Amino acid sequence: MHMTSFLIPALLLLILVLVLLLRPLFFPAKESATSRRQMNAAIYREELDKLEADRTAGTVDADSYEQSHAEMRQRLFQDTDEADDLAELGSPKKTILGICLFVVLLSAGFYFYLGDAARIAEKNAEKPMTQESVEKMVAEFAAKMEKEPDNLKGWAMLARSYRILGRNAEAAKAYARAGSFVDSDPQLLADYADVLAANADGNFAGKPQQLITKALALDPNNLLALWLSGTAAFNAQNYKAAVQSWEKLAKQLPPDTDETRAITASIAEARSKGGLPPAAAPVISNQGVSGRVGISAELQSKVKSGDTLMVIARKPGERMPVAVLKTAVTTFPMSFVLNDALAMNPNALISQLPEVSVEVRISKTGMAMPEPGDLISPPQTIKVGTTNARLLINQVRP
Repeated sequence: MHMTSFLIPALLLLILVLVLLLRPLFFPAKESATSRRQMNAAIYREELDKLEADRTAGTVDADSYEQSHAEMRQRLFQDTDEADDLAELGSPKKTILGICLFVVLLSAGFYFYLGDAARIAEKNAEKPMTQESVEKMVAEFAAKMEKEPDNLKGWAMLARSYRILGRNAEAAKAYARAGSFVDSDPQLLADYADVLAANADGNFAGKPQQLITKALALDPNNLLALWLSGTAAFNAQNYKAAVQSWEKLAKQLPPDTDETRAITASIAEARSKGGLPPAAAPVISNQGVSGRVGISAELQSKVKSGDTLMVIARKPGERMPVAVLKTAVTTFPMSFVLNDALAMNPNALISQLPEVSVEVRISKTGMAMPEPGDLISPPQTIKVGTTNARLLINQVRP
């Protein structure tokens, strides 16, 4: 239906274009075409009349008149003594065929380049998803699963769909029918526990706690399972266990995010209610990497006042820095020190690593993200505790 609704208007439009283009060929002008012989004769007749007027006026003598008159007659004979041809287009049939072929090929080219009619029709038929349409899709999926009771993966998918919609009662039933498929997946186990606890008004006793324990046995670092474990312990007033679970979770979160601040506040509340001492501030160690940064003579002229120099240390193979020194460029060679005071995450310190990958970058903007045109050094793997490291800036970031 969509294909037909597209092709009919397209065909009519194509016919209209061809009619407009070919109208002069189907309905030629009624005036007869002027031949080249007729045009030449008219031109020479005008020149002869002018010559005759000059002789009458006395501006041309008899001898000159006769000579000019004879030359004109000779040229007129030569120019008109040839096969006549009409000043008109070539064969109309060939022209019509050529134009039709060109338009059809051009249309086909655009059609295949921009996409076929079915895709265009489908694109136009697309509508934004609404809550009602999502509910309908989930209902249709549920009806399908009733006919496939042994499709355990399908039941798990249906359970997660119900959970996203906030229909926890149906989600719990679907998880139960997923059976052994859930047992081997720590994330599904944690989801199932979360649903059961929500249905029990936050009570984790019984099966929810069993599911959390099973999930952590499969994956001790599962984020949802750690959060639920801490929450279950907090609700049971086991604040020490809550702090242990939440602190393990906090170590996996990036610093300075809403999630990290929320879990930090929960840990502080658990410590306060449990009469536990506040978390010890991380010990700042001087153990790190220090040395000097130089720059090649070829790049020296590219360094300008106001540029920012960054010395970055990472755990080998990882992207997140463990320490970053950021300072204004002065005179080379420049000294640098990387230690725990420059840590990006208090739970990931340079002093705790045996070695780090260190590189230098000079930035015009001071932005944390590398940019084309930055001056850089190749990364070097350096043993932590080194005090005489040498780094050379000798490349331009493409």
